[in-house]
Amino acid sequence: MFRTLKNSHNVEDLRLLAKQRLPGPIFHYIDGAADDETTYRRNTAAYADCDLVPNVLAGVQDVDMSVTVMGQKLAMPVFCSPTALQRLFHHDGERAVARAAEKFGTMFGVSALGSVKLAEIGAMISTPKLFQFYFHKDRGLNDAMVERAKAAKFDTLALTVDTITGGNRERDLYTGFTSPPRLTLKSLASFATHPGWALNYFLREKFELAELKDYVDQGSNVAVSIGDYFGSMLDQSMNWDDAAALREKWGGPFCLKGIMSVTDARKAVEIGADAIMVSNHGGRQLDGSRSPFDQIAEIADAVGNDIDIICDGGIRRGTHVIKALAAGAKACSGGRMYLYALAAAGQPGVEKALGNMQREIERDMKLMGVTRIDQLNREMLRYR
Repeated sequence: MFRTLKNSHNVEDLRLLAKQRLPGPIFHYIDGAADDETTYRRNTAAYADCDLVPNVLAGVQDVDMSVTVMGQKLAMPVFCSPTALQRLFHHDGERAVARAAEKFGTMFGVSALGSVKLAEIGAMISTPKLFQFYFHKDRGLNDAMVERAKAAKFDTLALTVDTITGGNRERDLYTGFTSPPRLTLKSLASFATHPGWALNYFLREKFELAELKDYVDQGSNVAVSIGDYFGSMLDQSMNWDDAAALREKWGGPFCLKGIMSVTDARKAVEIGADAIMVSNHGGRQLDGSRSPFDQIAEIADAVGNDIDIICDGGIRRGTHVIKALAAGAKACSGGRMYLYALAAAGQPGVEKALGNMQREIERDMKLMGVTRIDQLNREMLRYR
């Protein structure tokens, strides 16, 4: 079937539409992961190993799917996780996602490797905004990013802790993907067969890593793979003391993105973090690691009363969100669920993805016999 936005009813539909519209290297950057991509597949498959046990006759005509996470009120319990390079996928990039997230009253996460300035995003939307911080070797750059996020009135800072080196993203090796895209005979052929994307990329504003271009050439003026960027530009000596110092320098709601173990969740509490994103970076770093959903229950049992827990990764359906919340997460987030949609159709695409998810969550809450998110609990889950 030839995909259109109108007949895209779920994440997989939007994925196929993105595949139609993007050159191969760009699509496979979004779609790919590390090594054998076992963890990438497991991130979603984990939800199928858990069954829901609904209640009935609960009077569910009106449901409230709002949550408060990191002090921010969200109209739905899932938000747009920060992802890099968004203007490579659609010429509006982060602007499209920001406007769509605002329309649905949910949070938008902006990556330090983003392609639109924080100040522009800050002036554009009034709904909650999260800045994803990568800890660079250049401490001046680190300080500048904190100050820019403050000036742009971002609500929350999330330190990414699982990119101490780059994952082995073999699809990128096969396709030759870099940021910015490197022009080769192979890539030019792919660009030529996707003229809509190519015209937007080459004729509109120059692609760049908006917050990094004044400090590093890599990624904006010098083509580099994301794995090589992580391995060469990020500070591999980063430790818990650095995380604590960053929390103090930021001075607002602070999150650690990439926590997977109970031990590290407890350390996050000890340094005063407000939230953790239980995440394996979409399976793009350590292949063979556990899925976030598989870890939620034990982390929630250990620290659920002390810190907000966000399940990040593998979200494709409203039932996935319901299961993660019942297991102990406060909210969920995802990247590919809206990136495919961005690539497929820009802001209308992201609105379609968020609208699909919103409708599924509302329907699933009613079918579960709950009217508020806090009514979901572990008794409603059975693991195979």
